[in-house]
Amino acid sequence: MKIDGKAYRTIWRAGPAAVETIDQTRLPHELAFRRLDSLEGVVEAIKTMVVRGAPLIGASAAYGLAIALSEAGDDASLAAAYAALNASRPTAVNLRHALDDVRAVVAPLPPPERGEAAFRRADEICEEDVKLNRAIGEAGFKLIEAAHKASGRPVHVLTHCNAGWLACVDWGTATAPIYLAHDRGVPVHVYVDETRPRNQGASLTAFELGQHGVPFTLIADNAGGHLMQHGKVDLCIVGADRVTARGDAANKIGTYLKALAARANGVPFYVAAPGTTIDWTLDDGHAIEIEERSAREVTHIWGRLADGRVAEVEIAPPGTRAANPAFDVTPAELVSGIITERGVSAASKPALAALYGRG
Repeated sequence: MKIDGKAYRTIWRAGPAAVETIDQTRLPHELAFRRLDSLEGVVEAIKTMVVRGAPLIGASAAYGLAIALSEAGDDASLAAAYAALNASRPTAVNLRHALDDVRAVVAPLPPPERGEAAFRRADEICEEDVKLNRAIGEAGFKLIEAAHKASGRPVHVLTHCNAGWLACVDWGTATAPIYLAHDRGVPVHVYVDETRPRNQGASLTAFELGQHGVPFTLIADNAGGHLMQHGKVDLCIVGADRVTARGDAANKIGTYLKALAARANGVPFYVAAPGTTIDWTLDDGHAIEIEERSAREVTHIWGRLADGRVAEVEIAPPGTRAANPAFDVTPAELVSGIITERGVSAASKPALAALYGRG
């Protein structure tokens, strides 16, 4: 995708044992880049959301393991790097999948060969992510196209948080169908939830949609139900950090409330996610570990001041206690379908298993 007309991916090789990434904590006010050339640097980048979004976390972790193995490729170093990266963000299953993938490739090799082999596999994981997300776009595009043909007017899509190309290597999950619809001339408009805390809808989704020229309207999180009541939303498309084998979906906190509102108002509610986001070891979404992040993300907010400076300001009384669960789980019965790279599946264990040949 593009920023100011220039094509970017979110992460790329920057030397024999380093990568460079867009620092998402600086968007939308500044386009800045972060060089990652140590295991500690990658772990810190994942924890602090310099890189975020389930697919991008997975790709970053794969590169983190490669960087660590380039420094020391013995079994003890492999185990230590795996453990450190795996603990950096607990909810997104792509993280574990990517680490398991790279470990399986390098484990049979002698230590001196492991670093370069890990980098090759990490590069492949990135290319696979781009292809998966483009395929999700093709599957989801059909839903938007059908909605337009049925109504003859622009399709209004509501999304929550950021499941765009900034959350992946390119294209995005929830946004891939939107970008394809826009590029192919199907009129589409997006309602972008601000997504407190951290405001990743306002700062990231609004940024990338605007850069691509997709019409959008930023709304307060609590406005979604009102818009659905008044027939202003045709469908919801959100991403996911983990999908269980039966179709429960963990996504940014507040997603569950949008799914309830969609069900109450007869609005289709879709989850867009590649097969790498499905955790086949879990059936029940209640078993997903929900990350509890710093209370400061709730009590403070970053923004641009009137004089142009970017600053953090406090929005609650000093000393206020705050809870900050980062995700919630939308049960499968509230999900109209899961948009995958293999097509749109019912949110059920038999349907997902059949789609991925696991029956």
